[in-house]
Amino acid sequence: MASADVSTLYKLIVLYMLDNLDFPLTNSQISEFILDKGYTDYFTLQQTFYDLEASELIHPENIRNSTRYMITEAGRETISMFESKLPEGIKEDITRFFEEKKYQLRKEIDITADYYPVGKEYMVKCMVKEKKYTLLELKMNVVSKEQAIYICDHWQQKSEEVYNYLIKSLLLED
Repeated sequence: MASADVSTLYKLIVLYMLDNLDFPLTNSQISEFILDKGYTDYFTLQQTFYDLEASELIHPENIRNSTRYMITEAGRETISMFESKLPEGIKEDITRFFEEKKYQLRKEIDITADYYPVGKEYMVKCMVKEKKYTLLELKMNVVSKEQAIYICDHWQQKSEEVYNYLIKSLLLED
């Protein structure tokens, strides 16, 4: 396969993945699939992301130390025109990957935490979403960057417990 054809294949894989879900995927989620299948190497994949962004076929959103990608309307048009160039075996691999990991992929996207400085302190913003609806948004002011990082690092595991605690506490009658 010519170099341009291979590069196009990688772009089509990323576009196909993003077009077949109703939520964004992170760089690491897409990388997990493509690198585990041995389709290409890390550096080539990062160039693919760069090219797709530059062409405005995908849109990145940075949250903390993670980049999430959403397909743009131009990206949807592109994959609809060129999907037939993507081999059926690769499409089947993507479908199996989504069947096995869709809940985990969605959870990683729907439960987020980030922080930013506010004067000499830090504001931590934790969220739990379900599809496009926000179930919980929690903002906390903490005194150190270390506390902010710790909270963000543990939000994924503790979010359900915190959500349940708040619901129970607020619904209990005195």
